[in-house]
Amino acid sequence: MRNFLAFIRRFRILLVFAFLQAIVLSTYFTFKEFPRSQYLTSASEINGQILTARNEVTKHFNLAKNNRNLQKENIRLRNKLPQSFVRLENGLVKIEDTLFQQQYEYVPATLIKSTHTKRNNYFTLDVGKAQGVDRGMGVFSDKGIIGVIHYSSEHFSVVKSVLTENINIDVMIEGSGQFGLLKWNGHDPRKGTMWGVSNDSDVKLWSKVVTRGGGGIFPRGLTIGKVSAKKPVEGEPLWDIEVLYSEDYRSVQRVYVIKNLLKKEQEELEARIPADPIE
Repeated sequence: MRNFLAFIRRFRILLVFAFLQAIVLSTYFTFKEFPRSQYLTSASEINGQILTARNEVTKHFNLAKNNRNLQKENIRLRNKLPQSFVRLENGLVKIEDTLFQQQYEYVPATLIKSTHTKRNNYFTLDVGKAQGVDRGMGVFSDKGIIGVIHYSSEHFSVVKSVLTENINIDVMIEGSGQFGLLKWNGHDPRKGTMWGVSNDSDVKLWSKVVTRGGGGIFPRGLTIGKVSAKKPVEGEPLWDIEVLYSEDYRSVQRVYVIKNLLKKEQEELEARIPADPIE
């Protein structure tokens, strides 16, 4: 208390001046319209800048959560698409009808490690067996297919990406139905090759290339890219078709793992096909 009184005595003139100055400024801004409006405008602008900065910081820290929520919403909508169902009977029916059975489910994932400069490139995902992810499942993004699960542990998976030597994904040219295998020559991560199309077929440049859906890994119609060039294969009746990928594998982050609920049934049936042709 003694120190406080000593402080008051020492700075009494300055304190009285500050008190009187506050009264004067308060009266001035209260009864003078222009200065008051200027003060309020400046205060509002400063407050707005502070709120904007705070919002930007909040958006940055919530970005991962928002992206995950967006993935879940995409999955919910994709589960309603016709490509995710298999028809049990002929006829025109609604998706919600019991004549349809869901064939594909999707698991959201994030790439935590990736390469694109090697001959065989692999991606690591932050999901594994705990989320129902296993070897042989397809992986795709909002822009195009990514690859196939090669190995999976309890909480992580390694994807054999499209940028590998022997990926061999069943693809087709949308509209014409011409089909073949997707391969990669190991040079340009932006381009692949569609192999197996006869050179007597009319292949138009910039036609869309999509998944064929025959292997049970990808649903039919997932985007891969577009035909950017074609040339005859020397000595063979085939086109060498260059495909410009729709996805940039150098920067992809958010993906989906495809669970084919009927794949086991398909594989068991195809395993019964005899090695020799039926006579």
